[in-house]
Amino acid sequence: MAIESPQFWGDNYQLIDSGGFEKLEKFGSFIVRRPEPQAIWGKSLSEQAWQSQCHAHFKKEKGSVERGQWEIKGKVADKWFMPYQSKRLNLSFKISLSSFKHVGLFPEQASNWEYLAEKIPQFKHNKPKFLNLFAYTGGASLVCRQMGADVTHVDSVKPVLSWARENMEISKLDGIRWMAEDALKFVKREARRGNLYQGILLDPPAYGRGPDGEKWVLEEQIEDLLLSVKEILDPEEHLLLSNVYSLGFSTLVVENLMNGIFDVPETAESGELYLNDKSDKKLPLGVFHRYYYQS
Repeated sequence: MAIESPQFWGDNYQLIDSGGFEKLEKFGSFIVRRPEPQAIWGKSLSEQAWQSQCHAHFKKEKGSVERGQWEIKGKVADKWFMPYQSKRLNLSFKISLSSFKHVGLFPEQASNWEYLAEKIPQFKHNKPKFLNLFAYTGGASLVCRQMGADVTHVDSVKPVLSWARENMEISKLDGIRWMAEDALKFVKREARRGNLYQGILLDPPAYGRGPDGEKWVLEEQIEDLLLSVKEILDPEEHLLLSNVYSLGFSTLVVENLMNGIFDVPETAESGELYLNDKSDKKLPLGVFHRYYYQS
C-alpha cells in the first residue's frame, strides 16, 4: 500500500519538483530547496527554474549528513505559520529554517494524522492514554489531543519540545505532558512501573542521541524498543502506529518486525508514505505500519 498525503493540505503545501538528491517545496508563502537522499532520479525543471523559485536553499556542511546552512535568496520570515484543516482536525504549525535542513513539519504524515483522528473516537476508554515517542514538533501529539486523548510527548531535544509546545498553543490546545527523555529509557521505566497506554506512536530516526548522550541506531535497537513497547500496551484495547524513515527498511522488514512481536490483527495497514511532485514523480518518505485492536 502506498499513500499520498498532499490532498489534506490544499494550497498550503506543494512538492514542486524532486530529483538530483533534492526537493523543491512550498510551505505556505515560501519555497525551500533542500537535500533528499531518496530522490535519485533527474529533475523535471531546469536548474534556472529551481534557483528562480526558491526563497531559501539548504546546503550541507562538508562531511556532515544533515547539518548545514540556509542560503536565503529572498525575503524569508524567521518563522511563519501553516494551518491544517480537514473534516476532523483544525491545527496550526510553526515553520522555521533549522540548521539540520528541517522546517518543523513532515507533510506526508497527514495520512497518519487522519488515521488517528478516525480511530481515537472509537475507543471504549473515554480518554485513552497516548504515548508519542521521538515526537519531534508534535503533529501527531496535537492530533491525539484534539481528538480527546491524554497525551505524553517524548523527545530528547529540548528546543524541539519548546517548538512542539508552541504548536500546541497556536492550535489552541493544552494539557500535553512534555518529557525531555531518551525514548527507550522512558518506555523501560514505564514498563517497570506497570503503566499502560491505549495508544503508542513511534517515529524513530535512523540515528540519534538522547539527552545524556545515549546512542540510538535504528537497526540495532528497534527490536528492543518494540519488545518494551509491547509491555506497556493495554492488552484489551490499543492502537500502535509506527513510521520509519531509513533507506535500509522496506515494508516487508517492518511487517516482519511487527508480526514477530505483536498480535497484529488482519485489519493492520502497512506501506509507504509518499509525496507527488508536479511532474507526477512519487517521492517515498517512510514506511508505516498501523493497527487498532479491541478485544
